Order: sequence, then structure tokens, then C-alpha cells
Amino acid sequence: MDVSVEVRPCGAEIDAARDVLVRSTSAGTFFHLARWRDFVAGLYGHVPMELAAWRGQRLVGVLPLMLCRGLLGSRRLLSIPYAVYGGPVALDREAELALIAEAKLLAERRVVSYMELRFEQDPGLDLPGTKLYWTFKRELPEDPAEVLTSMPKKARAEARKARTRHGLELSEGSWYVDDLYRLFLLNKHSLGSPALPPEHFYRLVERMQGDAVVHLVRRNNEPLSAVMSFAYGDTLIAYYAGTAPNADRNFSASNFMYMALQEWAVKRGFRVFDFCRSRGDSGAFQFKVHQGFEPSLLHYRFHLVSSSANPAFNPSNPRTAILRNTWARTPLWLARRLSRPLARFLA
Repeated sequence: MDVSVEVRPCGAEIDAARDVLVRSTSAGTFFHLARWRDFVAGLYGHVPMELAAWRGQRLVGVLPLMLCRGLLGSRRLLSIPYAVYGGPVALDREAELALIAEAKLLAERRVVSYMELRFEQDPGLDLPGTKLYWTFKRELPEDPAEVLTSMPKKARAEARKARTRHGLELSEGSWYVDDLYRLFLLNKHSLGSPALPPEHFYRLVERMQGDAVVHLVRRNNEPLSAVMSFAYGDTLIAYYAGTAPNADRNFSASNFMYMALQEWAVKRGFRVFDFCRSRGDSGAFQFKVHQGFEPSLLHYRFHLVSSSANPAFNPSNPRTAILRNTWARTPLWLARRLSRPLARFLA
């Protein structure tokens, strides 16, 4: 006789079983792991409200949710803050739907503006979505030399020139976090967006137990670009990055960095390179296509509670242009200081 699914709140008491479940399912990601929840809650104070699905004594699903406050006191439930992938992880459809149903009830009891589930694949749900975000993944070759030869002609020529003519080199080390943060801040400021605080990067290196890797691209002793990647199973996820002004135009720094990072990944046995999320109207989207990656739509879904429409406060909204232009003109030292308190609203 089949045992029905029961959904209950959960916490750290099931972390070990939860992580085993996450790693055993195709929907599980680096961000579904318990340590991502601990990192976010510890740094930003967002409140975990996680749900677990049980069939008898067996854990059959988990939905990492966090209650996040907005600038004007609004509240939202997110799966998962500061992550590109989220949503429920379950062993079967019944458990998945049970988790979503309970999450909707939780959102209504808490009277949040909305609940956002950051599905990677189409969940087949009658919930409003968005076509704003796309992700980029591809299988890595077996030979590091094949990374360069598999790139489109123009990107391949730029990467080769960066290595042979400009002498760019890729180095690995957690001590490059300072360079990463400085370059990340510069890029965000130029785009008119608040950055994440330096503690965000330092704590990731500290808490991810070797699965957060930092690389730096240098020309002689000059830092040109940096990237933080996450290791998850056979996948390397290129996540946070920054590039010095004019480093791409003069030296093709980003082009070289991601080519060399893929070579590094192949040497260490990774089989998939995850180039992560970009907005469809962004320069980052075009850059990834230029590198030979195929975009795949991310199927984010929303359960609206007190809000009447999907959230629209993002750089693709023309109404945010005046804010972005004003922020880009703010002195860098002030932008850095203001970014710290604002970062908790950027989930």
C-alpha cells in the first residue's frame, strides 16, 4: 500500500540527509545544499523557512525557502536567495507538487508580496513566469587543448592573441579574493548597480570547504580580471567575476579568462562548464553566445500574494534607468559604503 506524502517544516536536523537527496537528483544544485542556506542566513539575516517532504520515515523532497525583507518593509519568499537555481528537489512528482502546495500556503499565511521559485527546467505549473533570464552550460572536452579549438573563430583568435601576444596568465588562489572584490565592485558601479559586500566573497571561500575557487588573470604583475567558481559534482560553475577597465578592449582579458578556466576545469576532471545566468538583453548574454554557448531559458515561477504583478525592479526595466545612471555617477567610495546595507535587498 502506498504511503502518502507529508510536508513539514525542517531545519538543520536533517541537513545530512537533505544534502544526500540534493546530490542524488537532477534538480539538485550547489545552491540547494545546506551550507548555502547557512551562508546566506549568517551574513544577511534572511530567515530560513524550509520544507521537507516525507513518505513515512523516508525523506523524499526538500524545498529551501527563505523569508527576505524588501526596502520598504515588503516581504517575499525566495528559493533561493543569491542563487540562479532553486525550487523543490524531490524523488517524484507527487512529492514535488506537495512541497509547492505547502509553500503556497506558507506564502499566504505570511502575507508576503510573492513567492519566487527559481526553477532551471520547466516545472509544468500554472504559475506566472518570466523570460528575462537564461543560463549557459556545455560539456567540456576530454583534452584541455580542445577547449580553444572548440571556440568560435573570432573568440578563438582573441583568446589565442591574449595568451601569445599579451602574455596573459591564469592563477588560482583564495588570496585573490581582494582582487576579485575590487574588480567586481568597479564593474557593478559602472553598470549602475550596488555591489555585494567584501564579506560575501570572504565567507564563501571560508564556508564552502574548498568548493569555492578563485582565479586571477594577470599581465605581468597587473591584475586584469578575476572569477570565483563553485565545484559541484562534475560541474564547475563560473559565478562571480570582475574585469579591470579597458582590459577586455586592450587584452581580451575575459575572453582569455573563461577559455583558461575551462582548460583548468578539464585538467581537474570536470565534465560540465556552467556559465550561469544572464539577462537576455544584456552584454553578458551576448558575450556568452560569442564564446559558443547556447542559451537556455530559466523557468522562474511566481506565486503572487499581496502583489498584483511579477517583480519588475531589474536593469531591464527602463524605469530603473535614472537610478542606474545616478548610481554610476556616485563616487566609488560612497557606492562601496552604501552597497553594504543595500546588499541584503539584492537577493
